[in-house]
This record gives sequence, C-alpha cells and structure tokens, in this order.
Amino acid sequence: MVPSRNNRESAEFFANLLGFEIGEEWGPFVPVETSNGVRLDFATVPDEDRKLQHYCFLIPEDDFDAFFLRLKESGVTYHADPMGKQVGEINHNHGGRGVYFLDPGGNGIEVITQPYEPERKRPASW
Repeated sequence: MVPSRNNRESAEFFANLLGFEIGEEWGPFVPVETSNGVRLDFATVPDEDRKLQHYCFLIPEDDFDAFFLRLKESGVTYHADPMGKQVGEINHNHGGRGVYFLDPGGNGIEVITQPYEPERKRPASW
C-alpha cells in the first residue's frame, strides 16, 4: 500500500510519470501495475497517520530521457541527492542516472538506471 493524500491523484501521477497503467479502483485502493508485475495500491490516508515512505524504481537507461522529460513537464521539484541539496540536477551514480523527488502524497521517490551494487548485473530484458 502506498499512503497518499488523495489515492486517485497519486496513482495518476505515478502512472503518467513512469508510463504505467491505472487499474480499476477496488475498495479504498487505486492500483497501478508496474512493467515487472508489481502492483502499487494507492490509498488515501489522513495526514496525521501518513509517514514518509521511500520508493525506488530501477528503469532501463533507454527509458530515462522520456521519464525525465515527463518529470520536468510535471513541474515537480527534483534533485540529484536524497537530502535535496542539489536542486534541478540529476546524479550519475554507478555509471547511470538518477533523480529524487516527492510524490503528491509526500513520499520520497527515487528513479535510477543502475542498481546500487556495481557488481550486480541488470537483466537482459525488462
């Protein structure tokens, strides 16, 4: 479950930004399924019950430019570091590219093109 201020708004934000599809709403959840079959269920949670979460998405290098263009067009403030000191920049950690930002629910989002462990190999197909 992904806690949100507004489940529909957050699900649409993720789906549009990362190129995913929104599923049919069921109960308190608006589901978004990722390309590798992981489903994120967005739920509206009162502010006092919501705690900052961190979600990291590993995307293929070839998909980063399109994702990054959508991020910039969204008007969301992004930065190269998790502390938010390098505003308007991306990082090049582990030979890839990455960026941090907050979703509409206040969750910390990280999108990277290389895993943290340099010795870990990415799958040949996504």
